[in-house]
Amino acid sequence: MGAERRRGRGRTVRAAALLGCGLMLAGCASMPDSGDVSQVKASNPGDSQVRVYPVTPRENAEPDEIVNGFLEAMTGDDPGYATARTYLTKKAAQEWKPEERTTVLNAAPVGRQERNGVREAQDRLTYPLRGEQIASVDSRHAYEPMRNTPYSGTIQLVQAPGPDGQGKEWRIDSLPPGLLLGESDFQRNFRPVNTYYFASGRRWVVADPVYIRQRQDPVTRMDPVAQTVKALLEGPTHWLDPVVDSSFPTGVALKDGVTSLTPDDQNKLKVPLNKKADNIGLDTCRAMAAQLLFTLGDLGSARVEQVELQSEDGGTLCLLGESQKQNYRAAPAGGLVVNPYYIDASGRLAKLEAKAEDVGRPSPVPGPFGDGAVRIGKVGVARDERRAAVVTDDDRHLRVGSIVSDGAAELPSPLVRSEGVRADDRLSAPSWDGRGGLWVADRDPANPRLLYVPDGSEEPVRVTAPWLTDGVRIEGLRVSEDGVRMALLLRKGDKTTLHIGRVERQGTGAKQTVQVVDPQAIAPRMESVTSVSWAGHSRLVVLGKLAGGVQQVRYVQTDGSTSAAVIPGLNQVKVVAASNDESYPLVASADDGIVRLQAGANWQPMVEKGTSPVYPG
Repeated sequence: MGAERRRGRGRTVRAAALLGCGLMLAGCASMPDSGDVSQVKASNPGDSQVRVYPVTPRENAEPDEIVNGFLEAMTGDDPGYATARTYLTKKAAQEWKPEERTTVLNAAPVGRQERNGVREAQDRLTYPLRGEQIASVDSRHAYEPMRNTPYSGTIQLVQAPGPDGQGKEWRIDSLPPGLLLGESDFQRNFRPVNTYYFASGRRWVVADPVYIRQRQDPVTRMDPVAQTVKALLEGPTHWLDPVVDSSFPTGVALKDGVTSLTPDDQNKLKVPLNKKADNIGLDTCRAMAAQLLFTLGDLGSARVEQVELQSEDGGTLCLLGESQKQNYRAAPAGGLVVNPYYIDASGRLAKLEAKAEDVGRPSPVPGPFGDGAVRIGKVGVARDERRAAVVTDDDRHLRVGSIVSDGAAELPSPLVRSEGVRADDRLSAPSWDGRGGLWVADRDPANPRLLYVPDGSEEPVRVTAPWLTDGVRIEGLRVSEDGVRMALLLRKGDKTTLHIGRVERQGTGAKQTVQVVDPQAIAPRMESVTSVSWAGHSRLVVLGKLAGGVQQVRYVQTDGSTSAAVIPGLNQVKVVAASNDESYPLVASADDGIVRLQAGANWQPMVEKGTSPVYPG
């Protein structure tokens, strides 16, 4: 049924129905009053078409039924979690705040007595809860993954007055904070969305992924669109907050009582705000509308092409349409034409046409990087596709030059030189951000450095990276288009893991100070990652191995949650590359050369011999 099950004594405590069925079967109209609960295997975990309808405890229910009934009721979405609260004492029901955090386990939690429960007194029982925690979601809707960390919690029961004030019934008076869900129930109840803010001091957007409820939120009673708007107005997640700004003034919120937002037949969404928004200027209002337009554009369930912000009395504050979104991107020109590049068998930089029906013949780029003047080992192409940064001379030198001008251009002088003794201990593949800045790591064990080259041509700036110590080595890096996040492949010992670091800057040009801080492990269950590429505003495509598994290509969100998109298997992959524009195919290098994966198709050969495929960035 797509929902996790538990085994326990007493009557069944969960009913589920499939949405979209024209009729409800008569057998679903009532619940049995006795009999064991049978194990039911889940079909598709996270199936959003499954609804769970929890039931209240029966009279004189046994302690096992109360514990497991409450755990089941937490997976429902009835208003205010009213059913779940019937399993609690009056005081516990008032104090329980399911919205403050969600703890996600790899399987549905089960309350089990140890030797028929730990009886502390005649009228008190404690039930241990055990499991493997894989993630948590905080009150700002931010998802944090973890590598199967042992979870331990307790539920305490007491004898409390019955619903009619007569007699005694077992009820829960102490419980873990927030919600406690198995992964399947979490995926069924929650969905990821991107909220958007502006890079600090800039007017281009940065994606900040969060989780909202799939359907109406039990606490706020808001539909998914209203939930998403509310999450945006509350501000960025704690990790991203130091490097982004919101155009919404402090205190601006949805108008009181607004719980549902629906686009009209022209795909325009009207968003009524409270009085705090009444006196905002037009530029600020348009920036607010841009944040909403980007955010709602990623929601998927509702198509929004225009956003109209309204004052509390219903007046129009401003209007912004889809055609104006380009004004708020970090690299609008770079998103118009996107081509993948690779290094051919002769060490030259060549361009491909990944979207063409017939892949055709690759063409070496104009200039010294395509005419064989130097043998290229690694490459990064600027987002405007006018320049490339290449690593040459056995990974010792970083050079930047034009890839659009014809003629006998001279080989550019090196901007960076590594003194590493071995080629593997020299320069990483370079990466460009949407500001025109260039990034590269020098992996010399005697002098490990992370370097930033403003405008790809100025004096390199040494980046502060306090975590680049104690044997940590940068195997690879890819910078986001917005320039405030960096995907890092960090090696320590024999493991290479994927992290996201936050890019913080002060000043401008060669005088600026830059640091990459607070790297977060976002694929803790992958024990080895060999290649990573940005594949959207908050999505990465990753080549690596799960613990105990085989090599695979998969999508990972920047918050560490995995994407439901399936990528067909490919043997002996070495590098994988993606475009920020998700309509473009994946490109990879394998034993069979350069291959591509278009939507709805299988991997297709492009070039028999070649290495290091990259999209601009």
